[in-house]
Amino acid sequence: MAAAAAIVFRVNLPISVALVFVTNPITIPPMFYAAYLLGALVLGQAVAPFDLAFWAEPANWLSILYPLALGCLLCAMACSVVGYFGVRLAWRWHVLRQWERRRARR
Repeated sequence: MAAAAAIVFRVNLPISVALVFVTNPITIPPMFYAAYLLGALVLGQAVAPFDLAFWAEPANWLSILYPLALGCLLCAMACSVVGYFGVRLAWRWHVLRQWERRRARR
């Protein structure tokens, strides 16, 4: 679906297909648990164990809601800042490389 959407909207096909593998059913649990750990650390709360029985019980979900939400927010902010400056740096490098190629051709 990502490849088809990338072709229809004329966006970068390799990047859209590669980013599908960042969040998938295999990687989501570790990502959410890491976000939960970060949120619990920031809030100073005790961390719930990584036990399937604990996480399968819906009554326990309310106790992890605030740390998880805060951790997700902090991770999103950090990733957006890193992504923004990473893309700016990559674009600057690309433009400088193009200028050097033009200079070399002259």
